[in-house]
Amino acid sequence: MDAGDLDGALERVISAARAHLSAVRAAAGAPDDEAVWQAYVTLNNTAVEYDEALNDAFGEVTPWDLEPITESDADAPFPVADLDGPEPLADDPYPRVLSVRQRRDYQVPSVSALLRAAEAARGSGDDAEPVATLAEAVLELLQCGDGSLHALEVPELDPLDGIVVVAEVDRSLDLDAHEHGDGEAPFRLDPADRTTGRLDERAPASGAQ
Repeated sequence: MDAGDLDGALERVISAARAHLSAVRAAAGAPDDEAVWQAYVTLNNTAVEYDEALNDAFGEVTPWDLEPITESDADAPFPVADLDGPEPLADDPYPRVLSVRQRRDYQVPSVSALLRAAEAARGSGDDAEPVATLAEAVLELLQCGDGSLHALEVPELDPLDGIVVVAEVDRSLDLDAHEHGDGEAPFRLDPADRTTGRLDERAPASGAQ
């Protein structure tokens, strides 16, 4: 691909991003807006094309981890959510709440680099306080990301071992029942709760299971 074709692919991404923003503004927060969805599909696929073109031309990639959306998927209707959920069976042996608890440890090669990464993720603001602690940096990255541990996959953090525990509990989490500064109580199982599974997640450097 020559430079002109690569520039054209980039321009299509920019145009698609503008069209998506315009559709989002026009929808004004309406859920499952068809115009927003179609603009999203176009933006996604043009970004994939540009990423592939950049890789073909220079062996470089963008930060976008996207997969193409096929025409059949793009034309599929939005699924209608069942807000009430399925009715439990009368003889259901597990009428309990499922609790998934995950821990992942990280090595911090440079505290200052992590603080800078968190501030960059948050962006600038007139009333923005500097990120001052490791906890603030991690929480900032989570809030600016998707809220999962995937948001912590940054060069400033080296992942160590982790663990996922699945438990059946009598009642769901009540955030108001725990003091904000108490980070242990929400994870503590009650006597009637039962751990049903555990998954060990080993970091590549720590060896195989």
